[in-house]
Amino acid sequence: MDTNERSMRMRIASYQSWAKTTDRSARTAAARKRSHHTRFVEKARELHPDGTEKQIADAAEALKKAHYRELALKSAQSRRIRREIAEADKKRRVSQLLNKAS
Repeated sequence: MDTNERSMRMRIASYQSWAKTTDRSARTAAARKRSHHTRFVEKARELHPDGTEKQIADAAEALKKAHYRELALKSAQSRRIRREIAEADKKRRVSQLLNKAS
């Protein structure tokens, strides 16, 4: 069985499984409990132990946004560094070729 056929079979099985699920929320509860969002809510509660649920939710949302912005920054930095390395390597190779040609 090739990978395309295997992928299609797995997708069919997944759809059939979800069709048989009566309580989708209960099925995904464990994953939601371990999700990143829970971590942000817990951290917000640590920062605001006397906060209302609305304040906790707002702080958790801000922590989540900060986290994902930090990931985006690191990704952009990584792409920039890779691009700079590739450009420097290209210049080095061109210089070597020109030196060989002279």
